[in-house]
Amino acid sequence: MQGVFDDACFQRYRGLVTFPCRHLQTHAIFVPNSSHAVTISPGTKEKARRAAALTLRQISRQDQGGNVEISSTIPIGRGMGSSTADVLATIQAILDRFDVAWSMEEIMHVAVEAETACDSTLFSQVAVLFAQRGGIVLEAFDRALPKIDIISVDCEPSATVSTLDFEPALYNEFEVEAFKPLRSLLRRAVRQGDAGLVGKVATASARINQRFLAKPRLDELEKIAAASGAIGLQVAHSGTLVGMMFDHLSPNRDVSIERAAAALEQAKFSFTTFAA
Repeated sequence: MQGVFDDACFQRYRGLVTFPCRHLQTHAIFVPNSSHAVTISPGTKEKARRAAALTLRQISRQDQGGNVEISSTIPIGRGMGSSTADVLATIQAILDRFDVAWSMEEIMHVAVEAETACDSTLFSQVAVLFAQRGGIVLEAFDRALPKIDIISVDCEPSATVSTLDFEPALYNEFEVEAFKPLRSLLRRAVRQGDAGLVGKVATASARINQRFLAKPRLDELEKIAAASGAIGLQVAHSGTLVGMMFDHLSPNRDVSIERAAAALEQAKFSFTTFAA
């Protein structure tokens, strides 16, 4: 879910709830050296390099040089939070190297400064509504999201989306009001462990997002989802992916996933399956 939401003082923020995928990971290693510069490998990871410099400055080691080496299984430019994972792994690698303990709030403050907008990847124990440009938790839910299997469909395999180049959505008042009941429904879904209700919330948010970053053939994917027994669709709000969602605890899960995969193959979609 992604939109605009109020905090406890009724101040409005852009916020999101990130769907975790344990199969996708980023690892970072920080190796100090005698230089006064911070380098990054691969060299294209500029946000992570910036996060490294900011972290060293915050722990009063701004004169410390070194190299951050990043390895990742997360596709780039698909809306899967690859840059956030790079940034968070880099910050943690430096903190570990110098045996410094930070709170989640301190880590997210540096992450947002390095990246401008970031996902709530760091919060893995419970689902949170996170202000991705403010670096604050708007609401922490009672527990983690229920277990959900995903068929990840790339609607535009030849395209990539840059989060910073993508203009933030300008929601109208109808959409702003729509996020209020969606937030309440998600709160109830998490509390009750109701995967089906999570799917409904995600689908509603995906439909709203069509006005800002439309996913080609989303209507067709919705029909396949409904016919196969999926519980809904979730989208990368600043990427090219659509996730077809299945209740991990449903006795019909395997049959539903097989039925959906067959339909996606017939419709010539590019997809990958991730188990909860």
